[in-house]
Amino acid sequence: MTLVLDSGALIALERNDRAMWRRIKAARLAGHVPVSHGGVVGQAWRGQGPRQALLARALAGIEIRPLDETLGRAAGELLGLARRRDVIDAALVLLARDGDHIVTSGPDDIEPLARASGRHVEIIRA
Repeated sequence: MTLVLDSGALIALERNDRAMWRRIKAARLAGHVPVSHGGVVGQAWRGQGPRQALLARALAGIEIRPLDETLGRAAGELLGLARRRDVIDAALVLLARDGDHIVTSGPDDIEPLARASGRHVEIIRA
């Protein structure tokens, strides 16, 4: 089971949310590296000052995948199926596989995308 992290999860890490840090630690102890993509990082990252030291530390242990042409096209197709508009959320859902957990501050945005994708994931509120 992989944790797939949206910007709400990254912001929770930045704010030193203990429950979010526990999720990350449990995943790592189980041998799973959390994943996200560059668009999500762009939603949360504002500079490398002291305020984002925790986020920088967290990102060092997260696999950040590119939002490239292939993922972008697939995200666009998923948006069409789900009748949604947020390419960052659609691309995030496409990183997940059956049994993964998507940690998000916007479960109402992610759930229709996950359903349309056919992926069987657990959506966890960040």
